[in-house]
Amino acid sequence: MNTVGTPVLMSLWGIPFVLIGLYLIAGRFVVDAAVRARTEYSLTDRRVIIRRSGPFPNFSATQLELLPSISLAEDSHGRGTIKFSVPSNQRYRMASVWTPGLSNEPQLLAIDGARQVYNLLEKARFDCRGSR
Repeated sequence: MNTVGTPVLMSLWGIPFVLIGLYLIAGRFVVDAAVRARTEYSLTDRRVIIRRSGPFPNFSATQLELLPSISLAEDSHGRGTIKFSVPSNQRYRMASVWTPGLSNEPQLLAIDGARQVYNLLEKARFDCRGSR
């Protein structure tokens, strides 16, 4: 691939840019799928729990009564993302815990049956606030 008159260093200089471009085109989808495949979500009557295994293991639990709001973005097939608003005084503890670099806002990413999970979360939040 080295053309006549081009220094080897200049040819090697382009390799990182090609690799970054390939990552931006396709690699980020592979990384996203791999992270989501190793992420487990649990809902109890008091908490939302997220456990991630693999190369970036992590565990996080958030109390439902501390979440000011929950939003749902759903597609026509019932798959969707549930985002949680967290009080600003807790954001520093949650950065990069729920999603690997996608957002500092905690979320359940691309889950099946998102509407049913959203309804369960809202009911659990209501029950938590009513039991105080």
